[in-house]
Order: sequence, then C-alpha cells, then structure tokens
Amino acid sequence: MYEVKIIGTGSYAPSNIVTNDDISKFVDTNNSWIVERTGIKERRISKEENTSVLATKAAKLALKNSKMTPEEIDLIIVATGSPDYFIPSTACIVQKEIGAFNATCLDISAACTGFIYAINIASQFIKTGQSKTALVIGAEVLSKIINWEDRGTCILFGDGAGAAVLQRSSEKGIISIYTGADGRGGEFLECPAVPLNNLFTETKIENKNIVTMNGREIFKFAVKIIKECIDKVLEDSGYSLQDIKYIVPHQANTRIIEAAAKRLKIDEDRFYLNLDRYGNTSGATIAIALDEMVQKGLLNKGDKIILVGFGGGLTFGAELIEWSI
Repeated sequence: MYEVKIIGTGSYAPSNIVTNDDISKFVDTNNSWIVERTGIKERRISKEENTSVLATKAAKLALKNSKMTPEEIDLIIVATGSPDYFIPSTACIVQKEIGAFNATCLDISAACTGFIYAINIASQFIKTGQSKTALVIGAEVLSKIINWEDRGTCILFGDGAGAAVLQRSSEKGIISIYTGADGRGGEFLECPAVPLNNLFTETKIENKNIVTMNGREIFKFAVKIIKECIDKVLEDSGYSLQDIKYIVPHQANTRIIEAAAKRLKIDEDRFYLNLDRYGNTSGATIAIALDEMVQKGLLNKGDKIILVGFGGGLTFGAELIEWSI
C-alpha cells in the first residue's frame, strides 16, 4: 500500500459580493440578525459562471501551486450538489477545460461532506496503485437552487470552489480517514431532482429544484457528529487533540463551531473559519478554507490538521493530515 499526501491547493470564488444588507432589500432580515445567528457577513454569488467554471479555475490554481501538468493527473473527482448537467459529469467538463485527458473522471454527491468523501475515494485509488496523482475538487453554485424568498436558507449559502492535488508518496500525509452516513435524516436537508413525469405517470409533479432545510435538526446533528468524527480519526491515528494545530470544519454556522468546541473542551480559535466572508458553499467550504490557510502561510511541513465535514444525506467524515508542503 502506498501513502498519500496533498501537494498543492487552489480555490476560486465569484467576484460578486452580496452582503447581508443587500439581502435585506428583498427578504425580511437585517445584518445584525444574520451575523448573530450564523456569523455570516457576506457571500459570493455567481452572475454568469456555472459550477464547472468555478471548478476549472480552482483546478488550474491547484495544478499551478503543485507544479503539476494536466497530463500528469490520472484521476479527477468533483464533489458537487449543483452540477451544470446530470450528464456529462462536472469532472469530465473540467478534464476537457484543463486538458487532463489521462484522467478517469467522476462526480460524487455527498452534500457538504463532499470534499471529505472525495479525498477518501482518491486516497483509496492511490493507496492501491490504481492512480498516482489525483485532482479533487469541491465546487458549488448553490445560488441557482436557493429559494431567494426563504430567509431561513437564502442568507446561508454562497458559491465557490476549492481543489487539492493528491499524490502517491513514501511518507505519510493523510494519516487517518473516517466517513459515514445516516440516510434516516435525509429529509432534513433536501433539493429535489427532476420529478417522475413521463408519458405513463398518472400524477404530474411540479418541478421544484430548490433547497429546503430543517435548521434545528441539522444543528443538533452537526454539533454531535463533529466531535464523533474528530474523536474517531484521533483514535485511529494514536494522536491527541494537543497534537493538532488546526481543525478545518465545514463552514456552516459559527454557533455550531462554538458548541462543538465546548464539547471537545478546546478554544474556538483552534477551528479555522472564513464563513463570515463566503457563507456556506457546501462541498467547497473545506477546500476553500484549506487553500486560504496555505495562501496565508498558516501551515508548515509537519503540522497536523483535521478536516471535518457534515451535511445532507446525512453524511459526515473527517481526515487527519500531516501537512507535507
């Protein structure tokens, strides 16, 4: 079995910044209300760039920062719940745009845990020798599936993409991985696809491709599962929380992080957050935050970090990584 390490990251978000004050012009809310309940001050909303465009731009930056050529990539995985198309996959579109024609391509759907799941899948390809270098992307244009009249959801979400290049290594990089799911909670966060309407169906269903969420249930699930996921990867690795420099969580709500920190009995500043500027970009949040940390010089070779995610499905997971750049 080979080891796997991250050798480069990249991220991209639309230039259009939508503040809480902007949202208050068309829905009954205000800046103070949103900040107090979520920690979000602004988010990026795409005007013209679809999911594949954001994914491609993040991918190009990840390749540049890892000093890899497109031809060296043999696997592309895109985690998204808001693809351009059902067919072709977003990964195939990215492959075409960057010229990575030696790569196997696939999309996965794991909502806000998507980037965690994608790293796990890519790691298995690399560990078993099936692949040598993988490009993993979390990308979302959630603005196209949001009900902009529902203040319970439209204040939360933003658009963006983040990417990482994973490579075969003789040294440990990704030390411990844990993923899971509980489909019994699927109804708590939903976005319907095309309904069953054909020549033979008796009941015609209106197509409503918008996100609905039970915020209370998602909150309870998230606070509980963050601790469970972190405990699991620590247990499997033999490390303790004291060995971890940063925890990089799914960026959903600052109250979730505050509650999780209390359960873990650690300071909130051990969690890296950029939620205030990007909102919840679902499968892209962890990837964007990770790249931002790299660009700020917050990570040094040998640092140990934990990525932890939770989302619709319900899905969850974490990865303990020794930084190798």
